[in-house]
Order: sequence, then structure tokens, then C-alpha cells
Amino acid sequence: MSSDISNKLELNDVKSVSRNTDIQTLRELAVRNEGASISSSGALIVDTGIFTGRSPKDKFFVNQDPSNKYIAWGNVNFPVDVNVYNDLLELSKQQLSSKDLFVTDVFCGASLDSRRSIRFITEVAWQAHFIQNMFIMPTEAELENFEPDFTIYNACKTTNPKWQEHKLHSDVFVVFNIEEKKAIIGGTWYAGEMKKGVFSMMNYWLPLDGNLPMHCSANIGDKGDTALFFGLSGTGKTTLSTDPNRHLIGDDEHGWDSKGVFNFEGGCYAKVINLDPKSEPEIFAAIKEGAILENVGHDGKGNVDYTDGSKTENTRVSYPITHIENHKRDLKGGHPTNIIFLSADAFGILPPVSKLTKEQAMYYFLSGYTAKVAGTERGITEPVATFSACFGEAFLPLHPTVYADLLGKKIDEHNVNVYLVNTGWSGGSYGVGKRMSIKNTRACINGILDGSINDSEFDTLPVFNLSIPKTLHGVDTEVLNPRNTWANKEEYDATAKKLAGMYIENFKKYLKVDSHFDYTKAGPQL
Repeated sequence: MSSDISNKLELNDVKSVSRNTDIQTLRELAVRNEGASISSSGALIVDTGIFTGRSPKDKFFVNQDPSNKYIAWGNVNFPVDVNVYNDLLELSKQQLSSKDLFVTDVFCGASLDSRRSIRFITEVAWQAHFIQNMFIMPTEAELENFEPDFTIYNACKTTNPKWQEHKLHSDVFVVFNIEEKKAIIGGTWYAGEMKKGVFSMMNYWLPLDGNLPMHCSANIGDKGDTALFFGLSGTGKTTLSTDPNRHLIGDDEHGWDSKGVFNFEGGCYAKVINLDPKSEPEIFAAIKEGAILENVGHDGKGNVDYTDGSKTENTRVSYPITHIENHKRDLKGGHPTNIIFLSADAFGILPPVSKLTKEQAMYYFLSGYTAKVAGTERGITEPVATFSACFGEAFLPLHPTVYADLLGKKIDEHNVNVYLVNTGWSGGSYGVGKRMSIKNTRACINGILDGSINDSEFDTLPVFNLSIPKTLHGVDTEVLNPRNTWANKEEYDATAKKLAGMYIENFKKYLKVDSHFDYTKAGPQL
């Protein structure tokens, strides 16, 4: 690397710096120096240490003008004093100084109008590999004039000994300084912190330009019909958008600007617990040389046991989107025809598919109901019902109504169809009922995408007032009305009222904003 770029890192006595190192070299260094190994299919196998998921309580934004006027402070966005940030920045720089470093320069956003240039600095080879998997790699010509809009220092090998004095939550820290265009990471090796950190920043930048950032996957049909799949981790965004009959735009993070939908990333990050090559053949085939497996069980000889959740249920694979044969090469699509909200309903109350009105779409988008799935965050060992605004509240620096307002305007402007799909439980709550079969869910999705769902007659589900099809090709008819799948109908009714009450209670916080967001009549009624 040129001394010019090396000087821009603002580090002391840099030992050596490799910029956008080739994947083969990174793999060799990870195996030689970092305890990684190679799977029988050629993927790199790594262990992320004690952190196998994000640490949301350890994520902070520096409290300063002008960004503090826009950030929605509260249970998601924690403020930190600039002096504490400066201490942690110095600690991070001390860790990274006098080291062999990897600098990875990438783009976030396939839209030239909306993308950002991001620089990552890390001392861990497999993390540099992960960054190349997950983001959009510049060409040689683009690298020559590359100037980062934002820089992330990943000092995962250090921890904060003064965390109590700093009044933080632990010795781990993930801190964003919007004005300085920097972030620092310490104490956690989990690579998802880097990915979601950039996503959080895109969720800050884009709405200020009138564009919508989205926690969703996206694909496009041969006729140019774009579909969006919103949902939290474990609800099926990656699985359901990876469709052999449609072109994958991306599996997790997208933007929607005046020209249409575009992927933020250049790769996919899929859960692999209980990965089945029969039901998810495209993802299984993507696990080859160039992919990284995280925290999976294996025999030390390269043979991976995808059923092994002994370390975490949040076992993962990252791979470039080029590993999916049927991907959209420019990572872009037009304005969407269909939007699908995915909820993993742990109570077994929601139907497998419902057609929403515009008002219901706003209600269920702001509610963001699902179940946190085991392993995606520290301390979650089994599904827990939760409400996460916009199906991604953990990554929203601004108030959720900002994103909902943008979505509503775009639904109106482009006449988009919106559906709610339950990928959770049927026939009873978690522990009694069974997880919705991928076969039935895929049939619901197919009915939405090919339009055949509109040929059905619809019933109204009591309490929730959702429109549900009476019949749908490929779906067991009795499954379409969730009450039919419960042995004890009175228990279903009681549980439905319980869940409805949770929705109603959760939505009260939006009524304090302004009457513009009073969509309570579109939600459950008791």
C-alpha cells in the first residue's frame, strides 16, 4: 500500500498494510494464524469467540450536533459522550498500531446516486475476507481515486477496562461518530457487527435524502416484477428470496430511491442451522471456496454438521452473491410490484398469508411483530415474541415513523401490493405447534408472485380482521385459516386475544407522535 493511504489511517508505527488483499491470501493467513480450517466443500470455517451474535446493548452514537437532533434516543440508540468516544478511539488505535493490518475499501449501495464508500481497518484476515464477501468491491480504476465516506476501525482484540467509569454496559463497544465519519469496534469478533454497523449508517443517511433504507431481501422475475421480503433474522428472508425461478437482487439490506430498488451489499449472510440441501439447494451450493462458515460444528477434517447448535443456533455462512447462479448482476430492480412482511409468529395465531390494505401495511410495518430466534442476540436461547419497528428497529437511528412515512408514500406512488406471511408456528404455540413448512410458505409466496392469490375468495380472520384466501394452489386448505389447525379452538381464541392485546399495547407509542400515524383501526380489535 502506498504511504499516502497508510498515513490516512491515523495509526502509529504501522507494521504492514495490505489493501483489498486477494481472497486466497486471506484464507491462507486465516488457517495459518487464526485457527481457521477448510470445509470439505472448500469454505473457510471460523470461530467468532464468545460472541456469536450482535451485542445491541453495547452500540452507541456520539451525542453531538447536528446528528443528535435527528437520532431517536432510547432503548435502541444509546448516547455516549464525545470524551468517552475519544478514549475508546485512542484505545482502538493503540490496539491496531504496530500490527500487520488489512485495509478493505468497498462500496455500500449498488445505486450510483445513493451509494457510500466505506473503509474497514482490521488485523484479522478472515474479517477482511468477510468484508469482501458482504460488500461491493471497487474496480481497480475506482480504487485509484477511492476516498472513504466513512471509516470503521475494528479493534476486536481489545476491550475497555474503564467501561464502568465510562458508564457503559460492558467492556465491549461499538461506537459511531457521525460527524467524524468514523466507527470503532472493540471486544467482539462477531463479523455481523461490521455489516450491521454500515446498515445503521445507511439508515441514517438515506432518509435525509428522501430515500428509504430497508431491512429486506429482494428478487425480480423475468417480466421485471420486483418483490421485497421484510423480516428479522430467522424469518426466512434469505431462504424465500433465493428462488431458482427468479433473479436474486439481494438477501438482507436494500434501498429504494427514485429509480427503484438496489442492494446495499454484494453478498449474502445466511443462517445455516439445520441447513437442508433439498429445501435450500441454492444456499447449500453456495457454500464453497470463497464462502465463510461461522461457528458451525465440524469434525476437524472438514466435515460440517449443520444440525450442531452446541455453540450457537446462529451458525452462519457469508458468500459473494455471485455464488448464487441466478442473481441479478447489477444488484438493482425497478419499483416493487409486491411487498411481503415475514413474521415468525411464536404464538401460532397469524395465518400463513394475508392480503393487507395500505392502512394495514402501515400498521404491520410499524409493529414489526416476529419472534427473536435463538442465537441472533446474546441471551436468546429460544424464540421470544417481540415487536421490532419496520422489521429492523435495532438498526434504525431515526424514529420509526420516518421510515414508515417514506414507505407509505412509495406504496401509494407505485401502487404496490402488500402481504403478511407467517413463517412461524401453526397448530399451536411454540412448544406445541409445528413450524410452518417451507413447502406451504413457498406456495404462498408463489401465489403472491404469480398473482394467482387474487383468484381466490377471501375470508376475514376475526380479531385481526385480516383477509385470508380460502384456497391457494399448493397449500393445504386447512392451514390457511390458523384456527382450523388448533385441536383446542377455545385455546386458540384466548391466545389470539392475548396476541392482539400485545399488538395494541405496543402500538400506543406511535399515537404520541401525531395523528398522522393513528392506524389503530387497521390493527387487531378487541
